[in-house]
Amino acid sequence: MMRPTHAPADHPKVKPAKTGILIANLGTPDGYDYWSMRRYLNEFLSDKRVVDLSKWVWQPLLQGVILTRRPFSSGKNYKLIWNHEANESPLLTITKSQTRALAALAEEEWGDQVMVDFCMRYGNPSTKDVVRRMVDAGCRRIVFLPLYPQYAGPTSATANDQLFRVMMDETWQPAIRTVEPYVNRPDYIKALADSVRRALDGKVPKKLVASYHGMPKRYLMQGDPYHCQCQKTSRLLREELGWPEGIIDTTFQSVFGREEWLKPYTVEHVAELAKQGHTDIAVISPAFSSDCIETLEEINGEIKEAFEEAGGHEFQYIPCLNDDPAHIRVMLEVIRDNIGGWVEPRA
Repeated sequence: MMRPTHAPADHPKVKPAKTGILIANLGTPDGYDYWSMRRYLNEFLSDKRVVDLSKWVWQPLLQGVILTRRPFSSGKNYKLIWNHEANESPLLTITKSQTRALAALAEEEWGDQVMVDFCMRYGNPSTKDVVRRMVDAGCRRIVFLPLYPQYAGPTSATANDQLFRVMMDETWQPAIRTVEPYVNRPDYIKALADSVRRALDGKVPKKLVASYHGMPKRYLMQGDPYHCQCQKTSRLLREELGWPEGIIDTTFQSVFGREEWLKPYTVEHVAELAKQGHTDIAVISPAFSSDCIETLEEINGEIKEAFEEAGGHEFQYIPCLNDDPAHIRVMLEVIRDNIGGWVEPRA
């Protein structure tokens, strides 16, 4: 730390300025016990971007019936996939690994001019705690990368909301650059396609189901671009793979509540495929940057079971890009596109 040039002797010392690189993932409970799950679900389901009902209607239902029962069922599902060795969720394990790999590449590129860290929109480490740590370390600028290739209000937007909300508590706010969706980046699509080729050993399946996280249909009608960007991802993936039309089906999972969500629903679609004679399918989740409860438990549990109960035989889940080197390189390139003018590469 040093005193600013020309400052009086009693001026507080400040740390040399850095640029922060902050990646953000959805979130994770601290454990799969009832109270950990309840805290996490309460934060998640109280977000107006996730459930936009009037709080006078929603909160009594949430605090009463839902948060009394759902922590038990969600906790059981998390226990099935929990990283017991590290005592954390797979999403947290993977996000830590992604951050370490990205930090190594960033250090090669920019040296000690940058600081790389990660936060969670819900749960820990919180956006507030990590931003505070970055500011304390001297970050006067932050490039913020929500780990969602496709933009959606309940994912990218709420991550940005929380970041800006946290800025309200900072005496000296760092400059912020938020990263736009990278749905049509050729390097992202190529990394996705390469993961499919590796998983399928170069074979062309009769059906590859691209299952994206769902959202209410009215969000689309209100102008949210998520549905269109999911369709674009599937199309670009098919073109990069060089496959004919009709092989990749775009579907949506994790339906919640009674209103109509984006269709077709994955769990229903895979069952219908099995009934139609497509008894050997593969499933990929392009909207998730890290494997999590929705992929490791929902797809390999409920969705797989629906397929098999309808007569399906071979069900292959293709993992998310996770900490694959090609995925980390995509992150670095996205950061490079957004950090220009703030940091110069090392000589």
